[in-house]
Amino acid sequence: MRSLERAFAAAGYATLNIDYPARQAALGTIAGIIRSDIATFSARVAQVHFVTHSMGGLVARALITRHRPAKLGRVVMLGPPNGGSEVADALRHSRLYRRFFGPAGAQLATQRSETLTRLVGPVDYPLGIIAADRSLYPLESWLLLPGPNDGRVTVARTRVDGMSAHLTLHTTHITMMWNHRVIREALHFVREGRFASDRAFSREEAAPR
Repeated sequence: MRSLERAFAAAGYATLNIDYPARQAALGTIAGIIRSDIATFSARVAQVHFVTHSMGGLVARALITRHRPAKLGRVVMLGPPNGGSEVADALRHSRLYRRFFGPAGAQLATQRSETLTRLVGPVDYPLGIIAADRSLYPLESWLLLPGPNDGRVTVARTRVDGMSAHLTLHTTHITMMWNHRVIREALHFVREGRFASDRAFSREEAAPR
């Protein structure tokens, strides 16, 4: 996430690039681990915006549901498995998958438990989602993921009820956080509450009042 961090810092934002034990803990535990760092950061800024990648989107949702920052601003998610992933469906019972992706990886299945649904909560904040539709994982894309996908999650499953905007760009799951257009669109959403490429918002703004 350093390319994103540098871009936001250059645009005048204070940044906090958080690492967490993604392969060793469940989503709720991870949200609890990063809570104090975000609270400390929140105390010195006017608003707290989130930009996440992949599973980080679910971590952010869990954090906001359980420990919502009082100064919560806008949220941008890159390639989030909001609706889970068929890859997790196929592999979550594999010992190798569970060892590599840990407890949180097992929570990425498309069938959600009531506990997990409560954990990530409803989206009631400004949320822009950027999906990718290019894959570096041809087997997964061909055998497991129906429709346009990035090799890890389908474009359709990045969506979530309550989102403010959705954009699909021609990039891949593991490189999208370095993609210059993705970075520009993420910055634009945090600033404006919409993507620069979102025609629906542009038409609404251009309509006579």
